[in-house]
Amino acid sequence: MFPVLKTKRLKLDQLSKEDSASLFELFSNNSVVEYYDLEAFTEPSQATELIELFNVRFKENLGIRWAIRLKETNQLIGTCGFNTWSPKMKSAVIGYDLLPQFWGKGYTTEAVHRIITSAFLGELKCGELNRIQGDTVAGNSASEFLLFKIGFKEEGIRRQSGYWKNQFHDLKCFGLIKSEYLGIKQVT
Repeated sequence: MFPVLKTKRLKLDQLSKEDSASLFELFSNNSVVEYYDLEAFTEPSQATELIELFNVRFKENLGIRWAIRLKETNQLIGTCGFNTWSPKMKSAVIGYDLLPQFWGKGYTTEAVHRIITSAFLGELKCGELNRIQGDTVAGNSASEFLLFKIGFKEEGIRRQSGYWKNQFHDLKCFGLIKSEYLGIKQVT
């Protein structure tokens, strides 16, 4: 069963075909996909295919992607989730996006805090995670700021580890450990 999560202002739930138009609006915006490993959508069918991909990944226990919705109106304003997770390694890679008109209002931070807390407390299909990784492309200072604000630590640069839009990209790696996030003392 897909976990529905709530925050003070947001509802995080499963994307469905009914979200295709909103997801197309999100991923056809060049500002949103500037640092993504995909081109801006040009066809509404691309949004439908992405929703299907997200839902198959969840069904096959490979990852999870939530719709970020305003609680008051149910409007889809972005997505967030774990692009991949490894229950065996107790780790995951996080991703998120938001429509530009909602940037700078704390919505992504609120959503990401909620999914990280659920992951570290073992409330998701992946079991209890110990490490969450975030990667940014050079120049994506807003994403880096968000990761630092949540408590991620910069771990280094993976040189030319990404290739999209016909070029190689260095990826800055950030990591968050359960004990650091939840303030748990490790017993050694």
